[in-house]
Amino acid sequence: MKAIWKGKVLAESRDTIGVEGNHYFPPDSLNREYFRKNDYHTECPWKGNASYYDVVVDDRVNENTAWYYPNPKKVAEYITNYVAFDKDVEIKE
Repeated sequence: MKAIWKGKVLAESRDTIGVEGNHYFPPDSLNREYFRKNDYHTECPWKGNASYYDVVVDDRVNENTAWYYPNPKKVAEYITNYVAFDKDVEIKE
């Protein structure tokens, strides 16, 4: 699977995990040059607190478009630090 935005491959892996219609990419599959941590957080009732990245390609910024769970609840430990993307990012096989 590939995560693509503005023609750039943000992440690529054969080992994504599907959760609630999203592909979660392993941390080592990210092209880190396109990711910028921010202070935005949300809470999922069963996964826990999510942290977010902005995606930056050239001078374009897609805020809060990638999220991950650094310390998920026990039931979601299998996606610790895996990254998923919002609908603006194209996911292709």
